[in-house]
Amino acid sequence: MSYQTAINVTESVSIENGVTQLQKSKELLERRMAEVEGFTRQLAINQDLGILMNENGTGSQANVYGIWKMMKDVLTFGQTNDFLKQFYVYLSNYDVVLTPGSAYFRPEHYYENYHYPGMPFEEWKSGVLETTHRSEIMALRPFMENKTETSVVTYMQSLPLDSFNGASPAVVVVLIDQKMITDPLSGLTDRYGGWIHIADGNGHTVGLRGADEEQVTALAKDRDFDGGKLSQFYEEDLVITIKSDTTGWVYRAGIPKAALMESANQIKFISWTVTGIALFVGLIVGLLLSYRNSAPIIRIIGVMKEQFGPGQEEGAHRNEFDFLHGNIAQMLTQHKRLESEVVRQAPLVRDAFFKRLLAGEFQTRDEIIAAAVQSNAGLNGDVGYVGILQVNGYPLLDNVEVLNELNAARLILKQALIDSGSSVRMTDTGSDKIVFLFAFPDLEGASGLGKEEVAKTLESVSRRAFEEFRISVTVVLGGLFQTITEVSQSYEQAKGTLDVAVHQNRKELTWFEDTRHESATYHYPLELELRLIGTVRAGELDEARRILASIVSQNTEQRELSYEMKGQLAGEMKGTFLKLLDQKVFMEAESFEETKNRIIAIQPSEPLEVIQEELDDVMETLCEVVRSRKNDSHMRTIEAIKAYVQSAYGDSALTLYRVAEQVERPEKYISQLFKEVTGVNLSDYLENVRMEHASILLKHEALTVDEIAAKVGYNSSHSFRRAFKRVTGVSPSVFRQSALDG
Repeated sequence: MSYQTAINVTESVSIENGVTQLQKSKELLERRMAEVEGFTRQLAINQDLGILMNENGTGSQANVYGIWKMMKDVLTFGQTNDFLKQFYVYLSNYDVVLTPGSAYFRPEHYYENYHYPGMPFEEWKSGVLETTHRSEIMALRPFMENKTETSVVTYMQSLPLDSFNGASPAVVVVLIDQKMITDPLSGLTDRYGGWIHIADGNGHTVGLRGADEEQVTALAKDRDFDGGKLSQFYEEDLVITIKSDTTGWVYRAGIPKAALMESANQIKFISWTVTGIALFVGLIVGLLLSYRNSAPIIRIIGVMKEQFGPGQEEGAHRNEFDFLHGNIAQMLTQHKRLESEVVRQAPLVRDAFFKRLLAGEFQTRDEIIAAAVQSNAGLNGDVGYVGILQVNGYPLLDNVEVLNELNAARLILKQALIDSGSSVRMTDTGSDKIVFLFAFPDLEGASGLGKEEVAKTLESVSRRAFEEFRISVTVVLGGLFQTITEVSQSYEQAKGTLDVAVHQNRKELTWFEDTRHESATYHYPLELELRLIGTVRAGELDEARRILASIVSQNTEQRELSYEMKGQLAGEMKGTFLKLLDQKVFMEAESFEETKNRIIAIQPSEPLEVIQEELDDVMETLCEVVRSRKNDSHMRTIEAIKAYVQSAYGDSALTLYRVAEQVERPEKYISQLFKEVTGVNLSDYLENVRMEHASILLKHEALTVDEIAAKVGYNSSHSFRRAFKRVTGVSPSVFRQSALDG
């Protein structure tokens, strides 16, 4: 058992170490590649280079000073990033290649010293220098540098950045040596004798160490090898694979089994030796600790007696452990009752969520998602249709018998919808109507086969209800909603469609699109305006832009407005944003007057598309104000937390709950916020504060370690010693001695 455990532990630790090292190396390489891209963007805005690109290099003398100054500028870029040690800039108008420290007034001269073996000069010139590139990466290939062969990955970017197909004024080419790419991963090859392979999104090799191209190619083609698996054993190696979400590169490392088993065999020997000693020593230590650790239990019992009292009179003769057992059993019973009540209320909570969604009470998409998760009411998708199913033949609902009959009819129809096999959400609205919602993962599925499935399902339910129970129904569907924030809009369309269907006595399934007609009035309901205001106040720019685009689409694509109506709509939209500016957060912003003037300057006579663009810019400004204010609020909260911890660190009862209570925020909120802003957990920060003060106290001989532990908030000196060594690396006694010696 010890040996098997050793193997499992060694394997898991090796995988964890390999994954960690791969992950860190991946992040380092991505940062370096991002710096390379940033380097090209800096060149794009370089004034000297811009002047050179726009000069006419033919028929006149070369701008020698400009080229010299440009060379001086580019020389400094390679001092901060190893990936920028070797690069060149080609100016097509001068036909010159600029490198750090040199200028080649003919590409042929550069090609003599620096070229790709197997790539002729004309192919290099046409494919690299005279072609437009947009952050392109050429896979790993041999490269000759002053008669020294190496392997490089080539990054190419045309300037200016918005260059189109064809020749561009300038091309920046960065040559990244393979060693610079694989060096961060050398720990895996040097420590275990393994190999590493880095490939781009097309499978072309970017970096290779410890293996050859044939081996990694054979590995990728082997059907027994799963390229998407994090870790797996392949032949004699443990292969770890990580894919970058940013660049699409695949990082793969192989660790020989022999290296893994070497550590396992050492652990096997140690395990057999230590196990016997540990059994004996463990029995002795266990007896001592069992007595010592009973003290906290006695304290817990005392606290519970103070909180709950002695209990029933017959409980006065019970011992402490019987008392503890009885109270814990009572808490468990109450917990089970609460749990059963929550389960019983779950359908009501889901129904309430659905009704709020239909009524448009949610302001943002994040609010809808949070409420859906809290009520466990998944919608299965973001796009779909809302419809209404009305039972016919009950115009007057004036007695109990009719209501009971309608209740039975609704139950039958709901069961028929469930039995249809489609994923549908339902709720009642009135005594004779059922509102239902079909949702799909994407727009293509909803408007294609999804629409056919909805129609087929509803026609089947209507036919079954009439044939088996003689229940006649009218079924209508609203327009397609393309995000869950538009569900209420689709519901309103369904209600309007139902009025038309009932008025025209339609028997077949009726879609909103079948009843639409041209209207001289604009579409800008109050709930849509409130949702737009809510998303801007929350700083959700993308959602606000989507709502504004929906408003414009409703009034341009689905309506033909007169000039007067369009002007009134534009005035309403301007009024909405002027209402937003009345909020305190915007009135205190520096950009308040400028933003207000921009809104007032919008002319109703302009096309709605132009007004939309102008309001998009206004929303971007307002959302930036909200995000800035949120960041300021977060920093104030973090400073309040730090100040409270600094003042109360000596309280052994200081917990996350106490801190949350002090700053008047939820526990989970401050825990996540502190981690996001500071990069460390709140518990780790508290521990570091305590250790800082303990270090100061240890320099004074008057206090014992136990006294210091109590002063910095530890009930147990043993826990304090472990925490101190974990943070500082030495025990309290060693730290005190070194401080005295110093």
